[in-house]
Amino acid sequence: MDLGLNGKVAFVAAASKGLGKATALALAEEGANVMISSRNVEELMKTVAEIREVAKGKIDYVVCDITNENEIKQAISRTLSEFGTIDILINNAGGPPAGDFEKLSDENWYRAFELNLLSYIRFIREVLPIMKEKRYGKIINFASSSVKQPIPNLLLSNTFRAGVLGLSKSLSIEFGEYNILVNTVSPGRIFTERIEELDKIKAKKLGISVEQVRLQSENAIPLGRYGKTEEYGRVVAFLASDVASYMNGSSLLIDGGMVKAL
Repeated sequence: MDLGLNGKVAFVAAASKGLGKATALALAEEGANVMISSRNVEELMKTVAEIREVAKGKIDYVVCDITNENEIKQAISRTLSEFGTIDILINNAGGPPAGDFEKLSDENWYRAFELNLLSYIRFIREVLPIMKEKRYGKIINFASSSVKQPIPNLLLSNTFRAGVLGLSKSLSIEFGEYNILVNTVSPGRIFTERIEELDKIKAKKLGISVEQVRLQSENAIPLGRYGKTEEYGRVVAFLASDVASYMNGSSLLIDGGMVKAL
Protein backbone atom coordinates (compact mmCIF):
# COMPACT_ATOMS: atom_id res chain seq x y z
CA MET A 1 0.00 0.00 0.00
CA ASP A 2 1.31 3.43 -0.95
CA LEU A 3 0.88 5.70 2.07
CA GLY A 4 1.21 8.84 -0.03
CA LEU A 5 4.06 10.20 2.08
CA ASN A 6 6.53 10.60 -0.76
CA GLY A 7 7.65 14.24 -0.85
CA LYS A 8 5.69 15.25 2.24
CA VAL A 9 7.59 17.30 4.84
CA ALA A 10 7.54 16.23 8.47
CA PHE A 11 8.97 17.83 11.60
CA VAL A 12 9.56 15.37 14.44
CA ALA A 13 10.37 16.80 17.87
CA ALA A 14 12.65 15.02 20.34
CA ALA A 15 13.67 12.48 17.72
CA SER A 16 17.32 11.63 18.34
CA LYS A 17 16.28 8.38 20.05
CA GLY A 18 13.33 6.32 21.22
CA LEU A 19 9.84 6.79 19.83
CA GLY A 20 10.71 10.01 18.00
CA LYS A 21 13.60 8.36 16.20
CA ALA A 22 11.46 5.35 15.24
CA THR A 23 8.82 7.67 13.84
CA ALA A 24 11.31 9.72 11.83
CA LEU A 25 12.76 6.50 10.43
CA ALA A 26 9.35 5.17 9.40
CA LEU A 27 8.42 8.45 7.70
CA ALA A 28 11.76 8.69 5.86
CA GLU A 29 11.47 5.09 4.68
CA GLU A 30 8.12 6.01 3.12
CA GLY A 31 9.68 8.91 1.20
CA ALA A 32 8.91 11.86 3.46
CA ASN A 33 11.45 14.64 3.95
CA VAL A 34 12.07 14.74 7.67
CA MET A 35 13.54 17.32 10.05
CA ILE A 36 14.33 15.99 13.50
CA SER A 37 15.17 17.91 16.64
CA SER A 38 16.83 17.30 19.99
CA ARG A 39 19.08 19.13 22.42
CA ASN A 40 21.99 16.76 21.78
CA VAL A 41 23.82 17.49 18.54
CA GLU A 42 25.97 14.36 18.71
CA GLU A 43 22.91 12.11 19.03
CA LEU A 44 21.19 14.01 16.22
CA MET A 45 24.13 13.56 13.86
CA LYS A 46 24.28 9.85 14.68
CA THR A 47 20.55 9.38 14.13
CA VAL A 48 20.54 11.29 10.84
CA ALA A 49 23.42 9.14 9.57
CA GLU A 50 21.53 5.96 10.47
CA ILE A 51 18.29 7.08 8.84
CA ARG A 52 20.02 8.26 5.66
CA GLU A 53 21.11 4.68 5.00
CA VAL A 54 17.50 3.59 4.45
CA ALA A 55 15.64 6.84 3.73
CA LYS A 56 13.86 7.45 0.45
CA GLY A 57 13.30 11.06 1.47
CA LYS A 58 15.70 13.68 2.79
CA ILE A 59 16.63 13.80 6.47
CA ASP A 60 18.20 16.68 8.42
CA TYR A 61 18.37 17.93 11.99
CA VAL A 62 18.11 21.06 14.08
CA VAL A 63 19.18 21.50 17.70
CA CYS A 64 16.20 22.58 19.77
CA ASP A 65 15.34 22.73 23.45
CA ILE A 66 11.57 22.33 23.27
CA THR A 67 11.08 24.20 26.55
CA ASN A 68 12.52 27.30 24.86
CA GLU A 69 10.00 29.26 22.77
CA ASN A 70 12.63 31.01 20.65
CA GLU A 71 14.35 27.73 19.79
CA ILE A 72 11.01 26.27 18.71
CA LYS A 73 10.47 29.24 16.39
CA GLN A 74 14.00 28.83 14.99
CA ALA A 75 13.52 25.09 14.46
CA ILE A 76 10.36 25.60 12.41
CA SER A 77 11.99 28.45 10.50
CA ARG A 78 14.95 26.21 9.68
CA THR A 79 12.61 23.49 8.43
CA LEU A 80 10.82 25.93 6.14
CA SER A 81 14.12 27.21 4.84
CA GLU A 82 15.34 23.67 4.15
CA PHE A 83 12.17 22.04 2.79
CA GLY A 84 9.84 24.91 1.89
CA THR A 85 6.81 23.80 3.89
CA ILE A 86 5.57 21.55 6.69
CA ASP A 87 2.83 18.97 6.09
CA ILE A 88 3.23 16.88 9.22
CA LEU A 89 4.03 17.87 12.81
CA ILE A 90 4.94 15.14 15.28
CA ASN A 91 4.91 16.49 18.83
CA ASN A 92 7.02 14.44 21.20
CA ALA A 93 8.81 15.10 24.48
CA GLY A 94 10.73 13.18 27.09
CA GLY A 95 8.82 12.08 30.15
CA PRO A 96 8.81 14.17 33.33
CA PRO A 97 10.31 12.83 36.58
CA ALA A 98 8.54 10.10 38.50
CA GLY A 99 7.10 10.99 41.89
CA ASP A 100 4.06 10.97 44.13
CA PHE A 101 2.09 14.13 44.92
CA GLU A 102 3.78 15.00 48.22
CA LYS A 103 7.26 14.74 46.67
CA LEU A 104 6.65 17.16 43.80
CA SER A 105 7.50 20.87 44.04
CA ASP A 106 6.08 23.81 42.12
CA GLU A 107 9.24 23.74 40.02
CA ASN A 108 8.56 20.10 39.08
CA TRP A 109 5.01 21.03 38.01
CA TYR A 110 6.07 24.08 35.98
CA ARG A 111 8.87 22.17 34.27
CA ALA A 112 6.57 19.29 33.33
CA PHE A 113 3.98 21.73 31.99
CA GLU A 114 6.58 23.43 29.76
CA LEU A 115 7.99 20.13 28.56
CA ASN A 116 4.92 18.00 28.04
CA LEU A 117 2.13 20.42 27.15
CA LEU A 118 3.30 23.97 26.44
CA SER A 119 5.95 22.77 23.97
CA TYR A 120 3.20 21.09 21.93
CA ILE A 121 1.12 24.25 21.98
CA ARG A 122 4.07 26.33 20.80
CA PHE A 123 4.94 24.00 17.93
CA ILE A 124 1.33 23.90 16.79
CA ARG A 125 1.14 27.70 16.96
CA GLU A 126 4.13 27.93 14.60
CA VAL A 127 2.91 25.46 11.96
CA LEU A 128 -0.77 26.38 12.02
CA PRO A 129 -0.59 29.37 9.62
CA ILE A 130 1.26 27.21 7.09
CA MET A 131 -1.26 24.40 7.30
CA LYS A 132 -4.27 26.73 7.21
CA GLU A 133 -2.98 28.40 4.06
CA LYS A 134 -2.43 25.01 2.40
CA ARG A 135 -5.69 23.67 3.81
CA TYR A 136 -3.78 20.55 4.69
CA GLY A 137 -1.94 19.26 7.71
CA LYS A 138 -1.37 16.34 10.02
CA ILE A 139 -0.62 17.02 13.68
CA ILE A 140 0.14 13.98 15.81
CA ASN A 141 0.69 14.43 19.53
CA PHE A 142 2.43 11.73 21.55
CA ALA A 143 0.94 11.06 24.95
CA SER A 144 0.92 7.90 27.09
CA SER A 145 -1.30 4.99 28.01
CA SER A 146 -1.94 6.99 31.19
CA VAL A 147 -4.60 8.95 29.29
CA LYS A 148 -6.73 5.84 29.74
CA GLN A 149 -5.28 4.38 32.93
CA PRO A 150 -3.13 6.46 35.32
CA ILE A 151 0.28 4.97 36.08
CA PRO A 152 1.37 4.79 39.74
CA ASN A 153 4.21 7.16 40.73
CA LEU A 154 3.91 9.12 37.47
CA LEU A 155 1.61 11.92 38.62
CA LEU A 156 3.18 14.60 36.40
CA SER A 157 2.86 12.47 33.30
CA ASN A 158 -0.67 11.38 34.22
CA THR A 159 -1.72 15.02 34.51
CA PHE A 160 -0.14 16.60 31.45
CA ARG A 161 -0.58 13.68 29.05
CA ALA A 162 -4.30 13.95 29.75
CA GLY A 163 -3.98 17.64 28.90
CA VAL A 164 -2.47 16.67 25.54
CA LEU A 165 -5.52 14.55 24.84
CA GLY A 166 -7.85 17.44 25.63
CA LEU A 167 -5.78 19.78 23.45
CA SER A 168 -5.80 17.37 20.51
CA LYS A 169 -9.53 16.75 20.61
CA SER A 170 -10.29 20.47 20.87
CA LEU A 171 -8.02 21.40 17.95
CA SER A 172 -9.42 18.59 15.80
CA ILE A 173 -12.80 20.27 16.09
CA GLU A 174 -11.52 23.81 15.68
CA PHE A 175 -9.36 23.22 12.60
CA GLY A 176 -11.11 20.37 10.82
CA GLU A 177 -12.61 22.82 8.33
CA TYR A 178 -9.07 23.51 7.10
CA ASN A 179 -8.40 19.79 6.55
CA ILE A 180 -5.94 19.84 9.46
CA LEU A 181 -6.23 16.49 11.20
CA VAL A 182 -5.17 16.31 14.83
CA ASN A 183 -4.73 12.97 16.58
CA THR A 184 -3.06 11.52 19.66
CA VAL A 185 -0.93 8.39 19.86
CA SER A 186 -0.34 6.84 23.27
CA PRO A 187 2.34 4.21 23.84
CA GLY A 188 2.19 1.53 26.48
CA ARG A 189 5.31 -0.45 27.36
CA ILE A 190 7.39 0.21 24.25
CA PHE A 191 11.01 -0.74 24.96
CA THR A 192 12.97 2.53 25.14
CA GLU A 193 15.53 4.11 27.48
CA ARG A 194 12.63 5.82 29.26
CA ILE A 195 10.96 2.48 30.01
CA GLU A 196 14.27 1.04 31.20
CA GLU A 197 14.64 4.01 33.54
CA LEU A 198 11.12 3.62 34.92
CA ASP A 199 11.64 -0.11 35.44
CA LYS A 200 14.78 0.62 37.46
CA ILE A 201 12.95 3.18 39.60
CA LYS A 202 10.13 0.72 40.27
CA ALA A 203 12.57 -2.08 41.07
CA LYS A 204 14.37 0.08 43.61
CA LYS A 205 11.10 1.19 45.20
CA LEU A 206 9.83 -2.41 45.51
CA GLY A 207 13.18 -3.91 46.45
CA ILE A 208 13.18 -6.40 43.58
CA SER A 209 15.26 -6.86 40.44
CA VAL A 210 14.68 -5.02 37.17
CA GLU A 211 14.13 -8.41 35.54
CA GLN A 212 11.30 -9.14 37.98
CA VAL A 213 9.70 -5.77 37.25
CA ARG A 214 9.84 -6.42 33.53
CA LEU A 215 8.38 -9.89 33.94
CA GLN A 216 5.48 -8.47 35.97
CA SER A 217 4.84 -5.88 33.26
CA GLU A 218 5.00 -8.42 30.46
CA ASN A 219 2.60 -10.69 32.31
CA ALA A 220 0.08 -7.81 32.37
CA ILE A 221 0.27 -7.43 28.56
CA PRO A 222 -1.89 -9.87 26.56
CA LEU A 223 0.85 -10.17 23.92
CA GLY A 224 3.30 -11.09 26.68
CA ARG A 225 6.07 -8.68 25.69
CA TYR A 226 7.12 -5.06 25.44
CA GLY A 227 6.51 -3.35 22.12
CA LYS A 228 9.27 -2.53 19.67
CA THR A 229 9.94 1.07 18.65
CA GLU A 230 9.57 0.19 14.98
CA GLU A 231 6.08 -1.17 15.66
CA TYR A 232 5.16 2.18 17.14
CA GLY A 233 6.77 4.19 14.33
CA ARG A 234 4.85 2.37 11.62
CA VAL A 235 1.50 3.15 13.23
CA VAL A 236 2.42 6.83 13.46
CA ALA A 237 3.53 6.84 9.80
CA PHE A 238 0.14 5.40 8.81
CA LEU A 239 -1.68 8.06 10.84
CA ALA A 240 0.46 10.78 9.21
CA SER A 241 -0.32 9.48 5.74
CA ASP A 242 -3.04 10.24 3.22
CA VAL A 243 -4.41 6.75 3.79
CA ALA A 244 -5.66 7.96 7.18
CA SER A 245 -7.55 10.84 5.60
CA TYR A 246 -10.67 10.47 7.75
CA MET A 247 -9.03 9.99 11.13
CA ASN A 248 -9.40 13.17 13.15
CA GLY A 249 -9.68 13.68 16.88
CA SER A 250 -8.76 10.07 17.54
CA SER A 251 -6.68 8.69 20.38
CA LEU A 252 -4.79 5.50 19.54
CA LEU A 253 -3.27 3.19 22.13
CA ILE A 254 -0.24 1.18 21.04
CA ASP A 255 0.11 -1.09 24.05
CA GLY A 256 -0.34 -4.71 23.08
CA GLY A 257 -3.68 -4.73 24.89
CA MET A 258 -2.19 -3.72 28.27
CA VAL A 259 -4.84 -1.12 29.14
CA LYS A 260 -8.05 -2.86 30.12
CA ALA A 261 -10.33 0.19 29.81
CA LEU A 262 -12.80 0.37 26.92
